[in-house]
Formats: sequence, structure tokens, C-alpha cells
Amino acid sequence: MTVTRQDFEDAMAAYWGARQLQNEQSAIRAKVGAGTAGSVRGGKHFDAIATLLSKFFLDAGYPPESIRVARGQGLALPGYYRPQKQWDLVVVHDGVLIAAFELKALGGPSYGNNYNNRVEEALGSAVDLRRAVLADLYPKEKPWLGYFFIMQDGEGSRSPVEFIKGALPPDDVWRGASYQKRFGIFCERLVAEQLYDAACYITSSAENPEPIELVESLDWRHFSAAVNSRLTYLKELGYPG
Repeated sequence: MTVTRQDFEDAMAAYWGARQLQNEQSAIRAKVGAGTAGSVRGGKHFDAIATLLSKFFLDAGYPPESIRVARGQGLALPGYYRPQKQWDLVVVHDGVLIAAFELKALGGPSYGNNYNNRVEEALGSAVDLRRAVLADLYPKEKPWLGYFFIMQDGEGSRSPVEFIKGALPPDDVWRGASYQKRFGIFCERLVAEQLYDAACYITSSAENPEPIELVESLDWRHFSAAVNSRLTYLKELGYPG
């Protein structure tokens, strides 16, 4: 069986369902804190997305033990500037890193609070691992990295964001851009600079979980095609074997 568009949309609906449940549970236990940081960092809300991506590799013949989605299974990968870093989904087979994914989100209403953190996390993870490749810490095949990002759709993420006063002016490409637009530019540049091999960037909300794909090159169709291309490439080389 292949991974379908419907699978993708179902996973997005499940993401918001799990996220809402986390909010309710946190409210019962104690106050989560400002904004929606508690639910965004909870972890379980991405289970449906991790399962969706895992299906690509299961369908391609990789054994379940090669596909790691929980920390107890071993999600830490070697870095160059630090010993290890936890990724969100890791596929390792016969000592080869087949693929690694970062699954991240940015929620409202205070989008600006964590915007820079998300940018720095994505950059740091990719640069660290890419440099580790040059240090021969990843034998045989070059690792493939995927980035999956969900921006909560809302007035705050759609509205233009003003620059803060700085010592020098920013690139004009950012002028008048909303957080949604900013992240589209960011993800396009991540792929253009080959920090990640593919990125899927969508906006969505609990009220309307149907994914909105603002940038064609970052939509689900392109992302799934990139994953399948990686699988086809490795199949020609005898993986999973």
C-alpha cells in the first residue's frame, strides 16, 4: 500500500485531536503557562505524523525495528559540535542512517515568542549533522534529512510583522511578511541550501484541521515524492536487503 493524500489529511486531524486532549489534561493537572507552549512541546500530538512517515519505510520493506519513533528506541544521532542530538523520527538499517526527520510546530496566540527558537533549532540540528558527515561519523550512504512543520493558522500568524529596531536593515524579502510567509521563506532556503533534503510546511488549526499549503515546493505532494525518491535510490543499492 502507498501513503495517500487522505492518510496525510487524517494524520493532520489526529494531530489537532491529540493537541486538544493535551490542553484539557494540562488544565486539569495545573496551569500550562503562557500561550500554547505546553501542548506544542507535549510530544504525543506528533504521533500521528510520525506514524504517517513511518508507513513509507514499512511499505518499502524496512523492518519495524529499523524505524524509531520513541526515545527508548534510540533517537539520538551523533553530532559534530555536540555528542548527540535527539531527532523525532529516525530510520537506521544495517548501520546506515536511511532518514531522519524533525517534526516541529509553532502555535499562537504569541507566535513571536517561539519563532526564533524554531528557526535556530532547525538550523542547529541540520548544520551539526551535516558537519558530522564530513567528519566520517556516518558511514556508507549520505544521510537524508526531512523537516515537517505545522504553523497554527490564525490572525496572528497571517498578519504582517514589523521589524524591530536594529543596527542594520534586514533583507527586503522579509519586509511586511507575516509569520506564515516568513516560515515559507525559511523552509525554502533550508532546502535550497541542502541543509534538509525536503521540507513539508503547512498551516492548519483545530477549528479547520485541513492542511493549507502556502508554498508549492513545500507541499505534501513534493515532500512525499522526495521521500519516495530516497527509497527508490536506496532500493537500487540493495536496501533494505
